[in-house]
Amino acid sequence: MAGSNTNNSWDRIQAGVRNTERLIRQKDYNSAMVKARQTVEFMVRALIGQTGSMDDDDLKDMIDALYQNRQITKASCDRYHKIRMMGNKAAHEGDNSASNANLAFHLLSQEIAVFSNDYLNRRRGSSRNSSRPVSSRQPASRQPASRSSRNGRRRYQKRRRRRFSPYDLMKLLIPVVCIALVVFVIRLIKPKTDEAESSSAAVVSTEATTGVTVSPTEPPTEPVTDPSTEPSQPVYRTTDTLNVRSAPSTESNRLGKLNAGVTVEYVRSENDEWAVILYDGQEAYVASQYLTTQ
Repeated sequence: MAGSNTNNSWDRIQAGVRNTERLIRQKDYNSAMVKARQTVEFMVRALIGQTGSMDDDDLKDMIDALYQNRQITKASCDRYHKIRMMGNKAAHEGDNSASNANLAFHLLSQEIAVFSNDYLNRRRGSSRNSSRPVSSRQPASRQPASRSSRNGRRRYQKRRRRRFSPYDLMKLLIPVVCIALVVFVIRLIKPKTDEAESSSAAVVSTEATTGVTVSPTEPPTEPVTDPSTEPSQPVYRTTDTLNVRSAPSTESNRLGKLNAGVTVEYVRSENDEWAVILYDGQEAYVASQYLTTQ
């Protein structure tokens, strides 16, 4: 009976591969990806030993369970998931991409080779062992017909029961809360300890200085500068009517004109011929030969 079920599963898988290839030749890429996903479902059910249809969540969990139980490799697990996701996208989002369909068929062809070499050979070996005469130490009724299937289902059901629960969350949060409370209490106690140490140090220093009179220090007196001793700045006056220019050149723009005997705000000497003065709040140039000092 087990051999009949294995043959039926293998026939459905082979038919799924052929139909996927046929749909690609007909350029029905959407249906080809859906058929590839259905063929993967047949393979997973054969490995798990479960019959009946399954939704996408169950298929995803079963693929992960097969990998965790070391029934498939990491590469096979990744290929199963890629075919599953492309089939779901085609079914729910109407994806009709030729590249995705060809990729799904390519991955499916690789997994068919792995499935036939590994799973079917293992099943044939177990069926040959079951057809041998049973030892007298163990009755025939106690020989497991599909031990790997039951073990796979048992591990899968155990894994589903181990899902994260609120109790597990509480077990994780309680140590974190305890550590936070300890840190908070330490921070509350430590400032009080520091204050006590500082106050005791102040008492000791006060006792050590008792009876010692400390005279206040007077600030140093700054020397007073007599304004009469400071050197006076020379006063510059014009000796003739003088043009005020924007640059030290007779060809530059003339900003204005100064009459003879006018006091100017002298800034500096530009060169041997020109001097810089302040004119209307900005620097200007005049001929230095027409300036005199007092």
